[in-house]
Amino acid sequence: MPLQTPPISSRIKSFIPILQWMPAYSVNFLKWDVVAGITLASFVLPESMAYATLAGVPAYYGIYCCLVGGLFFALFTSSKHVAIGPTSAISLMIGSTVAAMAAGDTHKWLSIVSLVTLSCAAIYFIAFLFRLSSLVNFISDSILLGFKAGAALSIISTQLPKLFGIEGGGGDFFSRIWNMVQHLPQTNIYVLGFGLLSLFLLLLGDRLFPGKPISIIVVILSIIVLSVTGWSQLGIRITGAIPGGLPSVQLPSFNLQEINGVLELAFACCLMGYIESISAAKTFASKNGYDIDPRQELFSLSMANIAATFFSAYVVSGGLSQSTVNEKSGAKTPMSLIVCSFTLCILLLCFTGLLHNLPEVILAVIVVHAVAGLIRIKELKRMYYLSKLEFGVALIAVIGVLTFGILKGVMIAVVGSLVFLIIRISRPHVAVLGRIGNTDIFSDIERHPDNTTIPGILILRIEASILYFNAEHIQDRIKEIMEQYPGEIRMVILDLSPSFYVDVSGSSMLLQLSEKLKLKGIPLKIVEALSTVRDILRKQGMEEVIGKISRKVSIQDAIEAFNQSNKSLD
Repeated sequence: MPLQTPPISSRIKSFIPILQWMPAYSVNFLKWDVVAGITLASFVLPESMAYATLAGVPAYYGIYCCLVGGLFFALFTSSKHVAIGPTSAISLMIGSTVAAMAAGDTHKWLSIVSLVTLSCAAIYFIAFLFRLSSLVNFISDSILLGFKAGAALSIISTQLPKLFGIEGGGGDFFSRIWNMVQHLPQTNIYVLGFGLLSLFLLLLGDRLFPGKPISIIVVILSIIVLSVTGWSQLGIRITGAIPGGLPSVQLPSFNLQEINGVLELAFACCLMGYIESISAAKTFASKNGYDIDPRQELFSLSMANIAATFFSAYVVSGGLSQSTVNEKSGAKTPMSLIVCSFTLCILLLCFTGLLHNLPEVILAVIVVHAVAGLIRIKELKRMYYLSKLEFGVALIAVIGVLTFGILKGVMIAVVGSLVFLIIRISRPHVAVLGRIGNTDIFSDIERHPDNTTIPGILILRIEASILYFNAEHIQDRIKEIMEQYPGEIRMVILDLSPSFYVDVSGSSMLLQLSEKLKLKGIPLKIVEALSTVRDILRKQGMEEVIGKISRKVSIQDAIEAFNQSNKSLD
């Protein structure tokens, strides 16, 4: 019976999840979502403004990101807890890359940012159409760990001059640090003291009230202090006027022919944004017992970035920190994001004047405090203990980001990871197997010296797929093992159970090996091969040389058959 096509209404609802959960929305959830939304708004307000300064756009763009991006994301997301907005890594990536492209032209800077945001929306949508959500798997945990640590150090280096009240400069981490060291004698002790006190309050708040939006309290206190005192005359810069009212709908202005490198930047932003979004979504879905649709999240990010493009915002994605605040505040549905957006609307309509005296050093401190948690020393130590190779990949990511910037650093880490993976696969282990006790089970003699060998029978296990770039190494290792074998070899058994795939070159190598052994009067038996492997070996003509290749034949079966044939000859 043919499958029936779902009705159009069901298909529409699958793309717009709010149409599924809103009709069944429980009034009991409302109080939780309202509390979570207001709490989230108080958290993202200072954080988003701080991140906007990293991107080189006006601070209020960060508020627009959370307002518009969060509202549209709530309509399409399959997650109940992911909160959307600007992120530190993407903001710095945009700021550092666009700085070179815009060459100091403010109008061009904003135009490029709009084009990058629109490009991100397009990339997310194309990835959604072609079901490319699995491509994120190319970024390993080791790359992500190193990238976050490198990005955090790079971001901190951009904010330290603001903390010390000196002029910043430098295109990469090391030049920024050197520039700061040269200007340390010019440190404004009032700015530094104000910043360190604020940082202390943030750290104290984390310890006493974990998960609470302490940053908004620090912001309010700093505004009050500068409003009632004359400290602004001591060199403490303020954010200044923030436009009142809601962001207006406007077409982005850009000239495609004048802008180069936008797609490269957009791809990097999408990759980082989707990784962080889907990681947060999976974390909270698992914790709270529901499922998310990774493909649908591509669509929700696309819609959120389209909205950001036309409402004076820039690239948005899910962030782990704001999502954690949302979940811990009791959010039950994406309604909390809608409440957050309306809370920010009220702020923009009625209270922007209160933000006039917000010290810039406070935004720098909030950034430093937020990204410091990305440097996870314990996890790096654990990775070093578990795998020196993957720790090396993480280290490449750190050094790449610090030396070449976030955009190129990530690409270098990805390439480095793939190179290490290819190197490892190109030199697979070929194990010599022996019998475990009186059983019919065989394992690596090198790891288990107590295993017993079968006289005259060499049993090998190739512990990788056999491919064009490792076939020669496998052949050489088999030759070395045979030369070192004590006594006469009367039979060779190859256990191919770990070999998930054998390509044309690999199957040709096995065929040549079998023919060489046959000329020496040594029969070769292949056991435990998977179906795809058996198919290509048969097409290569292996069965004409070594006999039938069956999935039912084990190592013990091959030994017994060989012994039986020798007895019959005797």
